[in-house]
Amino acid sequence: MNQAAFNFQTLNPDSIVDALWDTGLRVESGLTALNSYENRVYQFSDEDKKRYVVKFYRPQRWTSAQIDEEHQFAAELLADEVPIAAPLMLQDKVLHQHEGFYFAVFPSLGGRQYETDNYDHMEWVGRFLGRIHQTGKKHRFTERPTLSLQEYIVEPRQVLENTSLIPAKLKIRLLQSLDRLSNTLQGCWHNDWASLRLHGDCHPGNILWRDGPLFVDLDDARNGPAVQDLWMLVNGDRQEQRIQWDILLEAYSEFSDFDAHELSLIEPLRAMRMVYYLAWIVRRWQDPAFPRSFPWMTDEDFWHRQISIFDEQDKLLQEPPLQLMPAF
Repeated sequence: MNQAAFNFQTLNPDSIVDALWDTGLRVESGLTALNSYENRVYQFSDEDKKRYVVKFYRPQRWTSAQIDEEHQFAAELLADEVPIAAPLMLQDKVLHQHEGFYFAVFPSLGGRQYETDNYDHMEWVGRFLGRIHQTGKKHRFTERPTLSLQEYIVEPRQVLENTSLIPAKLKIRLLQSLDRLSNTLQGCWHNDWASLRLHGDCHPGNILWRDGPLFVDLDDARNGPAVQDLWMLVNGDRQEQRIQWDILLEAYSEFSDFDAHELSLIEPLRAMRMVYYLAWIVRRWQDPAFPRSFPWMTDEDFWHRQISIFDEQDKLLQEPPLQLMPAF
């Protein structure tokens, strides 16, 4: 199956019910689609009124061995009493396959939204991230990738160069802006960090609150520096960021040591994420869900703004990195 032309149209309710039947689950309720662009995720109830979530992985993104590593990491975290949404073992296995799709079934674990401006919530999250990384340090992923400029800048740049979504009269300007950003980024990126297994995409939307944090979606788990799982939780101006970092790292350090030198990676990681994100949408454009969800990608004004965003981020990369209190 060609990934560029792939979509989920062959995944219909009948095939989902059949797949779940093979695991021993009888779907009693309807299938409620949950928010996920990369995969397809549905909530349902079985004949015992028990609620579950089934996740169908996008074909050709991860190998079965890479998905197994995600599941093994979730199981280790659960065993270490970290509140994580971990897949269930059904019919003596966790990863299942049906009509070319890999899928896994999870318990349905509700919760309210993590409050990004609640310092008590932030302190709790900091402690549990320390515990996640304590588990993550036990060994490294061998099948999943390690965070790198190649994956997040070099390859996305090629994707953006080859897409027809960028108006022709703006493409040269955008690529020039991206190349300036890339050159600055390569000058301030460093690899002298301890690599560990990460959540990988630890933004507020992947944290639920139910008398404490519940971490979900290890789909982007990979090896990388600890700061990758922390920086997306911090927002506001420099002074607000310092306060939030102090709270996060004081709590984090109860369970894991943090190398303050990694703070210099915050803006490089932000730059890498913004470039990777654009290329991700372009790569998925043949999936009908993407044009519907990101219609602005065909607007000239959108690409004008991206040039400005790249230029602004280039300036930020040239500023001194964030400094915290002497304790860190």
